[in-house]
Amino acid sequence: MNPAGQASRIESEDNAADWPNGSVAYPSGRKLVIAVVASLTASLTIFRLELLRRLAGAGHDVIAFAPESDARVEQELKQIGVRFVRIPMARTGLNPLEDLRTLWSLRQHFIRLKPDIVLPYTMKPIIYTGIAARLLGIKERCFLVTGLGHVFSDAAGRSFKTWAIRHLCVRLYRLALRGARVVYVYNEADAEDIRRYRMLQRGLSPTMIPGSGVDLDHFTVSTPPQGGPTFLMIARLLRDKGVVEYVEAARMVRRSFPDAKFQLLGHFDSNPTAISQAEIDGWMREGILDYLGTTRDVRPYLAACNVFVLPSYYREGIPRSILEALATGRPVITTDLPGCRDTVQPGVNGLTVKARDVAALAHAMVSFAQDPELAKRMGKRSRELAEARFDVHMINRMLLAGMHLPH
Repeated sequence: MNPAGQASRIESEDNAADWPNGSVAYPSGRKLVIAVVASLTASLTIFRLELLRRLAGAGHDVIAFAPESDARVEQELKQIGVRFVRIPMARTGLNPLEDLRTLWSLRQHFIRLKPDIVLPYTMKPIIYTGIAARLLGIKERCFLVTGLGHVFSDAAGRSFKTWAIRHLCVRLYRLALRGARVVYVYNEADAEDIRRYRMLQRGLSPTMIPGSGVDLDHFTVSTPPQGGPTFLMIARLLRDKGVVEYVEAARMVRRSFPDAKFQLLGHFDSNPTAISQAEIDGWMREGILDYLGTTRDVRPYLAACNVFVLPSYYREGIPRSILEALATGRPVITTDLPGCRDTVQPGVNGLTVKARDVAALAHAMVSFAQDPELAKRMGKRSRELAEARFDVHMINRMLLAGMHLPH
């Protein structure tokens, strides 16, 4: 790789005509090569399966790129006619050599496969796909910002290190997004940061879509269980997801409602803010928490709860776990922060609380423990909201429209 030559290539492109204005809609029936790039292989089927199915079903050559080998995911992709290519990528961390490997690998694959359209999502795929595609003159670059990244959240702090990393990320985002066909965002906070940091060139604004959507046929309404309320949290085991606050609130609620159950489902993570196995074991010994482990199918666990809880102060896009709870017909308790609050109409299908406010979280839980019918009433409205706003097929039509593909 020749960094000087690449910089010159990008600089010359920056002086070229604005590409969104020069983009043209593809005629119906033309077969395209479409590259979808992810930072987590499992996310291709968890979040993008219906979109990939639709693109491949339209006759396009769809190639999914991600870092891990996952035989089950690769088989699911093969069944819907999507090819899988493994690429080197460190999902977290700032190792420049690892990131250069990612950029180089994408560039080499794009030279060989000649994609007409690239669609990356999450931070590193967006940055390195965007740069690689620009270097090769791929004009149809579409970006799905599911969240700008932890470094842009209040939880990242205000240290000089955070400022420096954020500044670097802004520069990289600008390089990657310049000349984009479309940049999708999930919430207004991310759109505002994109504007504030001038990540897009003049004339292009972020396009808002309501998250990744949920398959309403796959996640069907179920009757909540009888008896003492069962609260369920599904999330990666990170402090920023509000796991500690969930446990502390559960401890408070159980003093008045000893029959209440508090369940946690999710996988351990290598993130610096991760919850340890020892902490989980301690809470289980205390009898406060039932840790359910991990699963590929959350539906039985959602069906077995009365209320879904996500007290996250992580920089969310729109949490998929909440959308699945809405579709199942469960009320939601979550924080009044971007992304999370977009899924709840307070007092209608759930309650929102201030982030890290354990007392407010416990009070919200008590509302459901005191009135078992409240969960049923609000759960019904949750399903209605999912049908009106978060249907995956409706959202996929929005994505295809922005990509100027038949929808």
